[in-house]
This record gives sequence, structure tokens and C-alpha cells, in this order.
Amino acid sequence: MTASVSPPLLRPRALAAGDLVVVASLSGPLHAVYEPDLEQAVAVLERMGFRVRRAPLLEAGRRHWWSAARPAEIAAELNGLLRDPEVRAIVAHDGGQTALGYLDLIDVEAILADPKPILGYSDISLLHLVLHARTGLVGFHADLATPGLGGSWQAAPAARRADLERLYSTLLTGVEPIGALPTSPAWECWRPGRVEGRLIGGVLNRVMRAQATRWALPLDRLDGAVLFWEEMGGYASWVWSDLQVLRHGGVLDRIAGMVVGVPHAIDGLGTPDASPTLPEIVLDVIGDRDIPVLGNVEFGHAGPNLPMPVGIRVALDAGRRTLALLEPAVRAAHP
Repeated sequence: MTASVSPPLLRPRALAAGDLVVVASLSGPLHAVYEPDLEQAVAVLERMGFRVRRAPLLEAGRRHWWSAARPAEIAAELNGLLRDPEVRAIVAHDGGQTALGYLDLIDVEAILADPKPILGYSDISLLHLVLHARTGLVGFHADLATPGLGGSWQAAPAARRADLERLYSTLLTGVEPIGALPTSPAWECWRPGRVEGRLIGGVLNRVMRAQATRWALPLDRLDGAVLFWEEMGGYASWVWSDLQVLRHGGVLDRIAGMVVGVPHAIDGLGTPDASPTLPEIVLDVIGDRDIPVLGNVEFGHAGPNLPMPVGIRVALDAGRRTLALLEPAVRAAHP
């Protein structure tokens, strides 16, 4: 990874009531059993005041191997949405294992001409990281439609759902900084300290894979960043290994702070056979790097997700267990 001229931060224009939001299959397929969850997600977006449309590939039962379609078909549909001036935001229906297959097929010029929020996490982390590296686009690391808005949101208490709807609506429509994200008693200080920096991250294994592509974020663009990550599935040893890859790649030497999401379904974390806890793994890899680390924050596969806008400047105070968005994720419709 070599130094490069960083593109300026590219904010989409703020959404307004009545704007069209499209839910699309950007990776995995829609299984018929989750059709009710998708309908719930559409209802959530409509309550926020948006019109909602489903993209054609988002059809129950349609699939190619583990994907909604062949990578080139998904890219063609995504590019059509990026070029359509009526479409003001794109929400990924789910994650999956497909984005790596079409990173080179995305119409970057369409993004530069008319940037739009793309919402999602997991495999969608690749889109956020690569498009941010190539265009400066703010990535909306936020809940997916079907497992998130229509799934984990529906299982949350009514007051929590209402708070999330307000937060997401403000994220997409507000041109003032959100400020402090809502905290919870679950947040943990794993290493104290306070820093400000650009928020960069996603699901850990996708951060690592993005850095292996030709669109990796150059190390100088990680200087002073706040790295956020979460992980699901696999083994505790894989988390340790992936963090070691980022260490060897120089990422951990450049960042100023770290925010870790709630782990989900990871075998071997803090089990009775003396396996390490997640804080122990993180601090072992970080070593003597004096950076603040805030853990167990509600984003990622455990859901529901607090939004973590990629590229936005944040203030992290691990000792006080706070994380604040210092900039808006969108810009005014008419500068």
C-alpha cells in the first residue's frame, strides 16, 4: 500500500420526505421464509417518510449458488440504481458472500456524479470501504433490511425501535452532526483515552480482505483514524489471526483508537477451558500501542445496529464510554 491523494469526503445529499429508497439484493438471496421480515423492513422505511421499492433481483427463491444472482447481474442492477436520479438511497436486503465478485464492475463515475447512501453491514462492508477509498463516499454501515429493520428491530422493545427510527431518519435527512450516539450499560472500556478521527471499518474479515485488494486504503489515510469492527461466526483464533494481519499490514500502527462491536456466534470466546475473552484477544494484539479501545458497542451481526458512517469524523472517549459523530453523513440538497 502506497501513499495517494485522498479524494475529498463525498456526502450524499440529504433525503426528504417522499424520496425513493430501493431495497436491493447486493449479495445474498432472499429465502421465502424471510419474506415477512422484508415486508416489515419496508414498513419501517415507509414510517420514516420514504417511498420504497424492491429491486428486481430481490425475489424470493432467486439465487445463483450462495448469491442472489451472478456478480455481473448484481453489479448491473446496482449500477442502474446508482444512475437513476429518482433513487435517493439503496438499502441492502442482506449480507452474504458476493461483493468481492463485482467490486471492479461498479460505476464509480455514477457515484461521483450523484452520490447516494448505501446502507448495510457484513459483506456490504466491502462496498463501503472500497467506494470510500475510490471516491470518498460516506459509507452507511447500518442495519440491513431483512435481518435488521425487519428482524432484530422487531424483537427490540418498542421504545428502542422508536429511538432507532429517529436516529436513522436523522442520519439520512439531517445536515447537522448527530453528536453522541445513544450509549448502553453494555459498553466497556478496554483501554482508556480520548481521540478524534475518521471512522473506518466494518466486519473484521471484510476489512482485512478489502486491504488485500488494489483499492486498499493507503496507510497514510488511516493515520489518526478510529477503527471500528465486529465479527460473527468462526473461532476466537480467527479473530486473533485477522487482527494480526492488520497489525502486519501496518493498520494498527496508524490508527488512533478502536471501537469493537458485540461479538456474535464466535466459538471459543471465554469458554470454561480457559479460552481468552474478546478484550484479552484485542489487547494481546494491540500490545503496547497506547490507543483507547471501547468494546461491546451495539453494531454488527448481534443487532440492532447503531449507525457507524464510514469516513465521518468522530470523538471517542473510551473511559467515559462515549462515541459522538462530529459531522453529518449527508449534505444539504442545495448547497
